[in-house]
Amino acid sequence: MDGHETLADLVAAEDVLLFVNAAVTATGQREFRSAAGEQRLSLAFLHEYVRVNHRRVYAASLALDINDHNAALVAEQLLRHAHEATPDEKRLEGRLVAARLAALPPQRVYRLFAALRAARVNNRRTRALMRDWLASRPDPAYHAVKYRAGVKAAARHAHLPPGHDELGDFLFAPHRRTRYADPLLDAHRRARYEQAALYELPFTVAEGFAARHGVPRERFLERMAPRMTRLERLRTRPDAAGTDLGTMPLTRLALYVLSLGFAERVARRAELTDALRSAARRAAGPYAGTWGRVAAVLDDSYSSYGSGVKRRRPLAVALGCHFLLEALAAPGAYVPLWTSGGTDPLCVRPWGATPLGTRVLDALATDPERLLIVSDGWDNAPPGLAGEVLRVWRTRLDPGRRTSVVHLNPVYDADGFDVRRLAPGVPTAGVRDAEDLPALVEIAQFAEGRTGFAELRAYLDRRVALFLGDA
Repeated sequence: MDGHETLADLVAAEDVLLFVNAAVTATGQREFRSAAGEQRLSLAFLHEYVRVNHRRVYAASLALDINDHNAALVAEQLLRHAHEATPDEKRLEGRLVAARLAALPPQRVYRLFAALRAARVNNRRTRALMRDWLASRPDPAYHAVKYRAGVKAAARHAHLPPGHDELGDFLFAPHRRTRYADPLLDAHRRARYEQAALYELPFTVAEGFAARHGVPRERFLERMAPRMTRLERLRTRPDAAGTDLGTMPLTRLALYVLSLGFAERVARRAELTDALRSAARRAAGPYAGTWGRVAAVLDDSYSSYGSGVKRRRPLAVALGCHFLLEALAAPGAYVPLWTSGGTDPLCVRPWGATPLGTRVLDALATDPERLLIVSDGWDNAPPGLAGEVLRVWRTRLDPGRRTSVVHLNPVYDADGFDVRRLAPGVPTAGVRDAEDLPALVEIAQFAEGRTGFAELRAYLDRRVALFLGDA
């Protein structure tokens, strides 16, 4: 390979890693240091740049742990600009989009369909994807009731015949039938004039009917409790003790814990700690106890509050990573260091400056095999100390890389089109959910510059094969 090809490969690898970091962390919402408009504008530019210049790896990102917001954007861009792809690329992209749609929440998919309709994307492949996704719904009546407008719009856009069965009449001719054989469809019909019927409906649909009938909120929630999902119960009664926490994902559980007052966290310490450790063990899977000596620098400074729409999200990621790293480390070989100096993870709060440099020094003094830094990268007490410490450590004290150092950043920097980095020699990966930490540490190796674009492409091909079930 000549020098020009080497430079091109290096730039391509940096572009891909930059996009993956953004697609993991950014959601187009307001962050602590940037507004929602800045986030969306930055993200739109990045999607277009990578789609135009690296379409193959842009599509392959659907097989990675990118967040739902960006997965939907990737699917939309691939379908809107299908003319840019070769027939072979279109076939692979179609399989990737279909597989990712199957994993997305239904409301996210219906919003994607609406965006495609607004953009007048109505080619044969798009209609086939819509038809197949709608046909694969395990309970069409439930979707017709809960997502009625989305189902109708998608059916029309995909040119599906309205039909004269119950479902078709419910969607397109609601006054044709005086009753439905399907109990859910009939409950929706009766809920217009019968209060008892609304308690047979999905919670979000029943809410509207309850407001129309003037049902007191407390009475409505009490009677709806058996039909509510765990997340709906947490959202409507976040302070309710005794909530079933046993199967909650790690980051969502951390968000729930941080939503509680300090007194309740202390009173429920054993229950909450056991739930967090159980979720962490599930996330660690076969890697539990295999990472040797681990030290972590965890950011609980004021900026970890996030924003009004992503409240305490960065702090929840740090808390989830704390318990996951405890599970990944060898027994008794884990050292957590919070930037605030606190030692009680259950009572962390967004507070104070960010003395990352001091904490990194303390962590390296424990001689770890792995050092993980979970922070938004705004090192300000004093500014830049963490980067200088890591530079000296990597270039002079540990050039052989005896200690692996990875920085995980839960916040997208709209101005830099990436997550903020601490030092050039330290790989940085974006993180949105703590449970993705092992996979993100794996992909961070490509940011160190010791592997080339060919290895990165091979890694992406393996992830695509696994995602599509071809491996």
